[in-house]
Amino acid sequence: MSPMSHREHFDAIVVGAGPAGNSAALVMARAGLSVLQIERGEYPGAKNVQGAILYADALERLIPDFRDSAPLERHVIEQRMWMLDDQSYVGTHFRSDTFNEDRPNRYTILRAPFDKWFNGKVREAGALVVCETTVTGLLRDKKGKVIGVSTDRADGEVTADVVVLADGVNALIGTRAGLRPVVKPQDVALGVKETLFLSKEVIDARFNLKGKEGVVIEAAGTITAGMTGTGFLYTNGDSLSVGIGCLVSDFAESQVRPYFLLERFKQHPAIAPLIAGGEIKEYVAHMLPEGGYEAVPPLYGDGWVTAGDAAQFLNAMHREGSNLAMTSGRLAGETIVAAKAAGKPMTARTLKAYKTALDNSFVLADLKKYRRLPKVLATNKHFFTDYPGLITHAAETMLRVDGRTKRDKEREVMGSFRSARSLRGLVGDLFKLGRAWR
Repeated sequence: MSPMSHREHFDAIVVGAGPAGNSAALVMARAGLSVLQIERGEYPGAKNVQGAILYADALERLIPDFRDSAPLERHVIEQRMWMLDDQSYVGTHFRSDTFNEDRPNRYTILRAPFDKWFNGKVREAGALVVCETTVTGLLRDKKGKVIGVSTDRADGEVTADVVVLADGVNALIGTRAGLRPVVKPQDVALGVKETLFLSKEVIDARFNLKGKEGVVIEAAGTITAGMTGTGFLYTNGDSLSVGIGCLVSDFAESQVRPYFLLERFKQHPAIAPLIAGGEIKEYVAHMLPEGGYEAVPPLYGDGWVTAGDAAQFLNAMHREGSNLAMTSGRLAGETIVAAKAAGKPMTARTLKAYKTALDNSFVLADLKKYRRLPKVLATNKHFFTDYPGLITHAAETMLRVDGRTKRDKEREVMGSFRSARSLRGLVGDLFKLGRAWR
């Protein structure tokens, strides 16, 4: 019989089966708690989209031997960071054979099979997972404490001591319940991605790879048509993930269509040769939290905690998300397990330990470090318009051998920077970025 039909009570309900929800459910189920996990997709991973990079450390703390069975694509041995204008790019590469270690640090993955595998571990631990079910609201007692959820199923109310909200960036459940403010358009990015099939042999040849080695390319510049955003290209086993994303507020103002940006990115002279001949396997769109530390909502309350994208846990500077999601989910689960073992009620006073754990982890420490960066980038569009062209022009000018003196070229380069931004503007931009970086 479905648990939705007879008001069975659980120790915990987890909403969502992404990295955060799976991590929380796994920790609690392993500790012997009765856990109900609710996923609106047809199966875990069906509605989850990501580039995608898996950071091994965060998963290894949950499943030490994950490499033996997880559907991993490639381990990353090379990172490329590019700044593009319309015809050129300037960038840095870091490639090291040390990343061909026995236990690699980063992997590319495809979210659908990976999340399905991850959720399989949750089921094995004893959690009850119910899919194709949407949580429509939270149940509360007379004092306002969250005591369960309502769903779109008949007789679909279920009670629990605590609810973990890991329902994604829109965070509709917490918003509707008044637990948090509405997510602002300037704090969310809309990303679009295509998965392009290419044979392993072609990918290996184009990216100078062998075995299970992989390359990650992160790109910024004029590719986003003056909007705040980035593009990416990741190598999978026999496919490439290529995508681009910008702030929702910028899309609304510019009226530029995301698919137009993706097509233009794919046609860039630096990208087109790498994806040539690729057959489109999938096209998807996804919302990403980009507001950083200043956009983090309340993280706990009487009978509830929130984790992952729903908590705005994404480090935009380093493009890290899955590790923040898994770590926050794990810490939420551990907090609840400890409270249960101590016989404490799931009140805000008890669940404050979750926020303390996050404060003591890299999750909030890193977000706090870059807390000024989202606003700086969102309000200084010339970082995505003027500077890419100035930097690539400087590189081309200094590298072109044409009989002119290097001093003359230096004057030309400095003149172009001053003309575009003025000396005061250049100093101000350097100060803004330096302050945001610190």
